[in-house]
Amino acid sequence: MDLDLRQLRYFIKVAEHLSFTEAANQLFVAQSAISQQIADLEDKVGVKLFQRSKRSVQLTPAGAVFLKEAVQLVAKSIEAIDKARQAESGIIGSLSVGFLAPHVKAFMPQLIKRFHSQYPNIELQFNHFPIRMLKEALENDELDIGFTAPSGLSRIDTIQTKLIHKAPYCIVVPRGHPLAEKQKIQLADLAEEPFIIHNRHDSHVGSFHFIVQLCEKSGFTPKIVSQPRFVDTVLILVEAELGIAILPKDFEPRSNPAIHFIEIEEVEVDNSSFELAVSWKKSNMNPSIPIFLKELDSIKPDLSSQPDH
Repeated sequence: MDLDLRQLRYFIKVAEHLSFTEAANQLFVAQSAISQQIADLEDKVGVKLFQRSKRSVQLTPAGAVFLKEAVQLVAKSIEAIDKARQAESGIIGSLSVGFLAPHVKAFMPQLIKRFHSQYPNIELQFNHFPIRMLKEALENDELDIGFTAPSGLSRIDTIQTKLIHKAPYCIVVPRGHPLAEKQKIQLADLAEEPFIIHNRHDSHVGSFHFIVQLCEKSGFTPKIVSQPRFVDTVLILVEAELGIAILPKDFEPRSNPAIHFIEIEEVEVDNSSFELAVSWKKSNMNPSIPIFLKELDSIKPDLSSQPDH
């Protein structure tokens, strides 16, 4: 037996007013149409829902029970329609976001807080990825949005990118280093220093070669004494005074006076800062993506006005 939502609404309205005439006025339909729909509903249910007389209309005991269920059915149908429309518009659903730490620390907490406040029905899933895995996850539809270095993404036609953040590369020295109190350092002054560089296979695309190129532009080849796999290890080895490093300023610890990040004097080299982009797959139809990107623009990361690639 299929119940007609229109008939349920007519029944509820008559039950509310105990009047076919008033129900017809409220619904802007003819009273005969209301009477016919109620009669059809009673035939479907197999019981009388109203006790009618010339002077009054009353719910039968069966009608009183049916009213409670009808109200719930109509409410659930409205809720289902509303949720479907919200899902279509993107304000209900889920969004999977990957990022490179710590490059998002300047804006991500604010973005998450704002987005969750505005769209509590969109479930956010955040995970930190190595750069290689992050780009693969984007291509394989395992992520909806990625915050990653744009290097190499511009060559992938299926990926859309937008530059949102830059961080200058800095010299990282231990507290006891003779240059630790300097505001700026010329790279040429570091020609004899031992260098600790993030492993070329695990570093952000181009960063290993970028550092070598940076040193060569200043007239020397860096003396690399260690190539740890993890950036945290680079910082530990610098603190242990095994060498110095070059890292984006994003990696500067907020509460570790044992390590100093020092600006580099201008060197003529392309991409002298680390760049961070927000990326997503063009074919990804998740309607929550444009909503998230709009909220990202609203918190205005320092390069949010850069054009898409």
